[in-house]
Amino acid sequence: MNFKIGDLVTRKSYNNDILFKIIDINDNIAMLKGVDLRLYADSGFSDLVKEEKVYNVSKSDREIINENIKSLDLNRDEYFYLPGKILHIDGDEEYLQRCINFYHDLNVQAYGITLKEDEIYKYLDQYLNEYNPDILVITGHDAYYKKKNEINNLDNYQNTKNFIKAVKVARKYEKDQNKLIIISGACQSNYEELIKAGSNFASSPKRINIHALDPAIIASSVALSVKNKSIDLITLIEKTKYGSDGIGGIITNGTMFVGYPR
Repeated sequence: MNFKIGDLVTRKSYNNDILFKIIDINDNIAMLKGVDLRLYADSGFSDLVKEEKVYNVSKSDREIINENIKSLDLNRDEYFYLPGKILHIDGDEEYLQRCINFYHDLNVQAYGITLKEDEIYKYLDQYLNEYNPDILVITGHDAYYKKKNEINNLDNYQNTKNFIKAVKVARKYEKDQNKLIIISGACQSNYEELIKAGSNFASSPKRINIHALDPAIIASSVALSVKNKSIDLITLIEKTKYGSDGIGGIITNGTMFVGYPR
């Protein structure tokens, strides 16, 4: 079977469990990017199966957006609402745009910046001062190299060290974890170390892949939760694709002001 850049495929050796898009081809090796999961991979053509069905990313995202809108309990007849402001820094421009669209549809103010994972910490202070957010998302791509079988060794992660550096920069900017809520990590990141560094929420407790919109689901939920009132942590995490296997965190206060009259 002939494959070309842009084709949607799955891998036979992984029981066709994840949908990828071919983003590059080099000597019959396809470079793959997860359509919904924040994941890069490569594969020989012999292991690939072309997905013939048309996959609509916007439709998939729309279903997630609608679920989150339904979960909101806001009385817009008498009250007005001022959600928290989000700064979302992402190593992947395509996933970032999907997250920005997600925030927009929920009427949450959000600013998006694309930076390579190893550059985020270098420029973060500049953007924190420029946007002064209530909520900071630091994400992109990561991977845990299981063959090395040392789960606590940060050298066995693609970008966890870079995410930790960025979280520490943010915590120097604002130490109070209820004044700046930080959501960090990507697929298979070292959850424990990101929490220790100062994140309120992080991936991935079970070192699994996370959905492209998972960081945005957490961020928007915090933005749309009443200020100075603790969020139901378990209910919030269960909104994400794989629940507590993919993302965990600490009890955190919301960031939304509620006003009256409308």
